[in-house]
Amino acid sequence: MSEVVLHDYWRSSASYRVRIALNAVGLKHESVPVDILKGEHRQGAYLDLNPQGLLPTLELDGQKMTQSLAIIEYLAEMHPEAHILPADPLGRHRVRALSYAIAMDIHPICNSHVAAHVVELTGRDEARPEWMRRFIGQGLKAFEAMLDDPATGAFCHADSPGMADFCLVPQVYNAERWGADVSGCKRLLEIAERCRALPAFAAAHPDAVRPAD
Repeated sequence: MSEVVLHDYWRSSASYRVRIALNAVGLKHESVPVDILKGEHRQGAYLDLNPQGLLPTLELDGQKMTQSLAIIEYLAEMHPEAHILPADPLGRHRVRALSYAIAMDIHPICNSHVAAHVVELTGRDEARPEWMRRFIGQGLKAFEAMLDDPATGAFCHADSPGMADFCLVPQVYNAERWGADVSGCKRLLEIAERCRALPAFAAAHPDAVRPAD
């Protein structure tokens, strides 16, 4: 087994952003799929690895690491040459704020188990896409406003992709998947498209890692 093992689900946003980060620092890894739809993340074998039952879990440097942003910041600290976080404190704050706006504000309320509970409460299957479209759309519109800043360059911060871009691209994927209206988010869509052309992002795309049926 590889020394770097990522337990993930191909469509998981948190897994997607960690895959991008691993590619960005040049760490080849073995993927161990955990099927959320089959509830494998809530079963004994995976819970022994990650008691929260959340994805992903990264085995690296002899450690089991959880929480996608904590993993990405670890990679940033171990691989400063990748420029995942800016060198200056103010720049790091801005990139973290952008990243948290997606990973801590949009993502938690659009998690699969939250959306499933909304369906249970309403008794309407249509409630799931309605919920997703509303909160992904609102969140990305706020993110677009945050990009109205002199520090924004070709990417979310300056002219090289970093943690904020790693978070943005999976969320744009989700917006497209659920049909959220982000037509007014011209800048973030341009950044996402620019990112998707890069090998680290392309290789991490869900379609590129989806397990064979």
